[in-house]
Amino acid sequence: MRQAGRYLPGRWFSGGQQPAPAQCEPADNPVRVQLQPLRRFPLDAAIIFSDILVIPQALGMDVRMEPGRGPVFPEPLKGPEDLQKLKPTVDVSQELGYVFRAITLTRHKIAGQVPLIGFTGAPWTLMTYMIEGGGSNTMSKAKRWLYQNPSASHQLLQNLTDVIVDYLVGQVAAGAQALQVFESHAGCLGPRQFDDFSLPYLREISRRVKQKLNAEGLEQVPMIVFAKDAHYALEDLSQSGYEVVGLDWTIRPQEAREKAGKRVTLQGNLDPCALYASKENIEEMVKKMLEAFGCRSYIANLGHGLYPDMDPEHVGAFISAVHKYSEKKEN
Repeated sequence: MRQAGRYLPGRWFSGGQQPAPAQCEPADNPVRVQLQPLRRFPLDAAIIFSDILVIPQALGMDVRMEPGRGPVFPEPLKGPEDLQKLKPTVDVSQELGYVFRAITLTRHKIAGQVPLIGFTGAPWTLMTYMIEGGGSNTMSKAKRWLYQNPSASHQLLQNLTDVIVDYLVGQVAAGAQALQVFESHAGCLGPRQFDDFSLPYLREISRRVKQKLNAEGLEQVPMIVFAKDAHYALEDLSQSGYEVVGLDWTIRPQEAREKAGKRVTLQGNLDPCALYASKENIEEMVKKMLEAFGCRSYIANLGHGLYPDMDPEHVGAFISAVHKYSEKKEN
């Protein structure tokens, strides 16, 4: 959840204030950023510093970072005919090799201190950026595709899925020890649209990645799916081939346990804005969260990403509280 993200003072490079994906190259850039939180906090895992939009870039789209706006596509996809502008196939080792090199370098640098997590954006979330041209509150342009151009939508989602599978397998080959798939814009879909345009591709990703790892003689790794605001699909997500299901902060732990059963580990789900509270209140909220989830089949985390203006000291308070109360529950 932006572990190596915008909240740390040393996050920016002297070469310019362009965030990822621009700073994912060369490979030593993300390695330096990734090591910052590990040096500062007693974390139990590291997640590679990268960006979900490296995949649209690999498909041939131009992505730029604009101050105050974030990622912007100067030429978004406007209609089905624009799919012809995308590369029909992507050699991930060539187009995304810098991410793989960063993973390998990071593994060497952390020297077994903690496991390293790789990640990707999910097809629907990537599709929204490619059509909206950036962030959006409604995703109306992308959703318009779903209603007016369902066949073209499925074509795009399938193309993205194919690249994502190769990308995730490449991350494991490079040294990633777990994988997370971010369906950050799931909440813009209703249950029926989610069943049609998101869930099948999430399932396909987990199935094909596991199959390809096996075929290439690579070790199987845990896979995490995070579909923000898709509470209505929690039961389906718990049976979609992932070992872990991430939760945002808008669902009660007890409800999540009831829907997911004992099939998966749950991850989450403190409101990121809770870190604006006092350290004492953060500790109390973490205590209640751990009491609600319990310590079995559970990964303590935030319910979404950290924000740029968050105090690193409050991030530290969150992490310390997790260690403090999880150790108490285990003893």
